[in-house]
Amino acid sequence: MFDLLANTTFWVALSFLLFIAMAYRFGRMTVLRQLDSRIDEVRKKIATAESLRVEAQEMLAQYQRKQRDAIRDAEKIIDAAKVNAARIRKQAEADLDESLARREQMMVARIERMQQDALREIQERAADLAIAAAEELVAGKLDKNANAALVEESIRDISSRLSH
Repeated sequence: MFDLLANTTFWVALSFLLFIAMAYRFGRMTVLRQLDSRIDEVRKKIATAESLRVEAQEMLAQYQRKQRDAIRDAEKIIDAAKVNAARIRKQAEADLDESLARREQMMVARIERMQQDALREIQERAADLAIAAAEELVAGKLDKNANAALVEESIRDISSRLSH
C-alpha cells in the first residue's frame, strides 16, 4: 500500500477526483445558475425574435395591403383617365366636325356671294353694253330733229304721268 502512496499517478488521480468532487459540490450551483441565466437570455432573445418576426409579418401584410390598394387606386385612375380621354377625344371630334361644317357653310356662302357678285357684274356689264349698243343704234338712226321731237314727246309723257 505504501507503493500506492508513493505512486504519483495515484496522487494525481486522487487529487483530480477530489477536485472534481469539490468542483461538483461547490461549483455545480454556480454553473447551473449561469446555465439557467444563459438559458433565460436565450429564451428572451427567442421571444424577442419571435415577436419581431410576428411584427415583421404584420408589417409585411400591411404593406402588401397598401400595395394592393395602391395598385387598385392606380387602376381606377388609369380607367378614369381612359374614360376621360375617350370623352375628350369624342368632344374634340365633335368640335372638329362642327368647325369643319361651319367652315364648309362659310365657304358655300362665300362661293354663292362670289357667284352672285359675278352674275351681277355680268348683268351690269351686259346692261352697259346693251345701253351703249342701243345708244349707238339710236344715235345712228335718229337725226337732230327726230331726237328733239322724241325728247319733247318724252317730256309730255312724263308731265302727263306726273299730273295723273
